[in-house]
Amino acid sequence: MEKLVFKKIGGLKDKLLDPRSWQRLLSRSWFLKGLSLCMAVMLWYFVGGKDTVDKIVMVPIEIINLPRDLVISSQFKKEMEVTVSGPSSQIHRLSNQAVTRQIDLSTAGPGTMVIENSPDSIPVPRGIKVLRVQPASLILSLDKLVQKHFTVIPSVNGKVATGHVLKGLKMNPEVITITGPETLLNQVDQLHTADINVDGISESQQRQVPLNLNPALVDLIGNTLVTADIRIGQETVEKKIRNIEVLATVDGDRRTVAPSVVTITARIPKTMLTGNGNLKENFSVTATEVGGEGKMKVVVVPVDDAGGDLTVVAVEPEFVTLIPDKDDDKRQPTHLNQSESQRKMKKVTDNGNG
Repeated sequence: MEKLVFKKIGGLKDKLLDPRSWQRLLSRSWFLKGLSLCMAVMLWYFVGGKDTVDKIVMVPIEIINLPRDLVISSQFKKEMEVTVSGPSSQIHRLSNQAVTRQIDLSTAGPGTMVIENSPDSIPVPRGIKVLRVQPASLILSLDKLVQKHFTVIPSVNGKVATGHVLKGLKMNPEVITITGPETLLNQVDQLHTADINVDGISESQQRQVPLNLNPALVDLIGNTLVTADIRIGQETVEKKIRNIEVLATVDGDRRTVAPSVVTITARIPKTMLTGNGNLKENFSVTATEVGGEGKMKVVVVPVDDAGGDLTVVAVEPEFVTLIPDKDDDKRQPTHLNQSESQRKMKKVTDNGNG
């Protein structure tokens, strides 16, 4: 058995060493095709897989360590063009590797800085080479970061309805605080609104109004809205109203004063003058005691339904005198008689003691 095995192995060895056996094997087509395929795969892996290409990629610019009291006041591109060279497989993976151009401003101060963008400033993976960077330099303007308060000024156009006036225009907020570059904020003193058209309006109202800002301020605070509180009133004229009776009361009792009538000067809406109503009915005239000797102050106020645009300017006279009534006359002698009796009693007592 062992002799048989050795005999077969020896025969196989003779065949492998026989050149004619190799010639017959190579002459078969399937072997040549398989060998060609293997060589093609190896060639693609070693040559095609490591094909060197040039490509332009966009690399973001990253600012780091900016001091808290500084701000970049100039506009600059946030990306740069970088031409790289290397194996195509690595180039394709480059966009997923978060490559950035970092600019360290830890030692920066106010002023202008020129940052050079050399190929070495782009941290690409090993195997990739940076050929060119565009732009080759970057200019940054640094400014102090300050806070400033600005008054909001309304801009108004148009004319309110006939018989009415614009009594007031208040902005909310009245003051806006902006934080930004010192150089930029020093160029602005006030913030103005866009035009507020009041043409034809006859009632008070509120509106949302945008600020009229230059592009640099828009970049800082955006398109900001403020509230305009528009107060509309009726157009008034100043007029004197005479012989208005004064109502005086003391301890709940109606009393007589001198003079009994006064003249008031008031601002009255024009619409009230066109009617047939009595203007005196729009006012309440009373007298209030302000001291001894019957002196009373005249107080004039518009009645509740007279309208908010009716105002009192002056009263003539400002003071009136309380006139004693009959009860006062009766009580006065009694008071005097009691005082006289007391004096007589004191006199008799003094004489007795003497």
